[in-house]
Amino acid sequence: MRIDIWSDVVCPWCYIGKRRLETALGRTGHGDDIEVVYRSFQLDPAAPRVPEQTVAESLGAKYGGGPEAGQQMVERVEAVAAEEGLLFRLGEAKRVNTIDAHRLLHLALAQGGPALQATLKEELLAAYFLRAENVADHDLLRRTAEKAGLDTDRVEQALGSDEYADAVEADIREAAGLGATGVPFFVIDRKYGVSGAQPVEAFVQVLERAWSEAHPPLQHLGPQHVGQQDGEVCGPDGCAI
Repeated sequence: MRIDIWSDVVCPWCYIGKRRLETALGRTGHGDDIEVVYRSFQLDPAAPRVPEQTVAESLGAKYGGGPEAGQQMVERVEAVAAEEGLLFRLGEAKRVNTIDAHRLLHLALAQGGPALQATLKEELLAAYFLRAENVADHDLLRRTAEKAGLDTDRVEQALGSDEYADAVEADIREAAGLGATGVPFFVIDRKYGVSGAQPVEAFVQVLERAWSEAHPPLQHLGPQHVGQQDGEVCGPDGCAI
């Protein structure tokens, strides 16, 4: 079974939703048999590579009320994140562009599959939300990618070009085609779309439903179904001859 997750590395609900999904996967007992692939989505494509505002300042300007109102929004999200064991420093984080981070996530998937991509995804989220680092900065991206296990030369090559930019745009178009209006957006086994950082229990329910549909139990047909008498069998006590 496979889960595709559209998200952005500067989206707080994407990190919270990631943790809740991981908890749900652990509860189902099928986590090791489910492939998770992260897909690109940019919440703010116009954000600068060189930060000019904090998240709080940006929110206050966008929704009104100034930095104080923006900080109140940040603190509400930080409180929810803390319930999932995530100690956000979102109030210190800056509004930045994420295109290069997404390009490296595509490189990680191509180079090492979903496992390597998941490692880089977690490192990028932690860099931004837990340490308030600039995930648009190429030096930070190099260090983070190398820490995750990506090939140094390939990282340098990707950052020095527009490699995988078309893949990022394709992901964004696909999300729109699937009806996603925001992130996180989870597509489970190409059958179920789940929008938002749902509670763990909601994830468990949809995961178990999708798993049971992908792995239906074997139907045992008795003689009445096949038009025959009972067939002879051997069991733990031996064979009746």
